[in-house]
Amino acid sequence: MKNLLSAFTALVAFGMIAGAAEAADLVLYTSQPNEDAQATVDGFKALNPGLDVQWVRDGTPQIMAKLNAEIQAGNPVADVLLIADTVTLERMKQAGQLLAYKSPEAANFDAALYDADGYYYSTKLITTGIMYNTQAAMKPTSWADLAKPEAKGLVTMPSPLASGAALIHAQTLAGVSSLGWDYYKNLKANGAVASGGNGAVLKAVASGEKAYGVVVDYMPLREKAKGAPVEFVFPTEGVSAVTEPAAILASTKHADNARKFIDYLLSENGQKIAVKLGYIPARKGIDLPAGYPVRDQIKVLPINAPEALKSSEKDVKTFADIFGIKG
Repeated sequence: MKNLLSAFTALVAFGMIAGAAEAADLVLYTSQPNEDAQATVDGFKALNPGLDVQWVRDGTPQIMAKLNAEIQAGNPVADVLLIADTVTLERMKQAGQLLAYKSPEAANFDAALYDADGYYYSTKLITTGIMYNTQAAMKPTSWADLAKPEAKGLVTMPSPLASGAALIHAQTLAGVSSLGWDYYKNLKANGAVASGGNGAVLKAVASGEKAYGVVVDYMPLREKAKGAPVEFVFPTEGVSAVTEPAAILASTKHADNARKFIDYLLSENGQKIAVKLGYIPARKGIDLPAGYPVRDQIKVLPINAPEALKSSEKDVKTFADIFGIKG
């Protein structure tokens, strides 16, 4: 399995992926980081020995572009999606591209964390907050701090054109009355930049190139544990969250194995793997990883997936126009 990703990516490049997948027992398309995807698959295989699981990893927009091209060609390869946000899966549900499955493990989750019809299930909470370099003069505690003169020219954030979590974050803050799109205009006027994904933000702040960054929680918390000069803040106004939902494609050729994979992700074993990797588990009754506050101290701001879906194109354009990003 350690060499599988590079080999599988090479097959994609040569247009041979469909033939390779026919021999697999399950094909996963995911936006998880490589090490997380490998740990997830390894955990599943440990409980299901003998199953051949292949996986492809990229950012959510890139994964969806790949999958949509396959759907248009009449040959979708993936059996299961494990990607950043519910908005994307809500779009697929409405398009009839997902298979409904009522997992018995859902009884251990808040109803808000899965689709009532069984089309997709949240597997964790990945919040977006503020990271800062420990040498920064200001120690931010709120979103408003990033628009202050002390942060002028020192803020970086991911672009919604490159990150599904970044789009959800922008839509969430745009819906907060004290912030809204005016907040993003103020950030731009204060010299904030928006480009690439969360990894680029982490690198810029950890290296000291920028003092402050808008980023998903686990990245700076992992780096801090390794000794990087960074801190992470859950702002007082609250945080946005993506839930890394999983879904089965309606076109799956391995429905039984796909259902087993969904059950595993939601199971206590699967959720403990998420905690070990440094994520907030979606399942009730499981402790958070080291470095996180207790769950009731994290204020998660609401977002309505169907409404966010309707406004996604408009919101991407609004963000791009504010920051002068060309798609």
